Amino acid sequence: MTVQDPTPFPHTPQSERVAFHRTELSVILSLYGRMVAAGEWRDYGISTLSDMAVFSVFRRTAENPLYRIEKRPKLRLKQGMYSVVGMDGQVLKRGGDLKTVLRVLERKLIRAVD
Repeated sequence: MTVQDPTPFPHTPQSERVAFHRTELSVILSLYGRMVAAGEWRDYGISTLSDMAVFSVFRRTAENPLYRIEKRPKLRLKQGMYSVVGMDGQVLKRGGDLKTVLRVLERKLIRAVD
């Protein structure tokens, strides 16, 4: 009986993955902190893939994300590399400037004062 080498698990080297830069994460986490303080969000997850990076926002840990903040560098010259995607998969805002794109989520913080 011959022993075969196991099939390697497919994986993308770290250098070929798209990730958020420190300045981008600073902007996203600033918004995240304000939304947590307002009681809107409770958890997040970050994914780095070969063609995009995703920051997912959750109301509760064990559910689907409320929003996904996506970075797709290949779209930077076309539609803009940043987008905010809703729970249903609809793109809420897209553009080249992260702060401008995140304004669609900041509207949730504005509430009428009685």
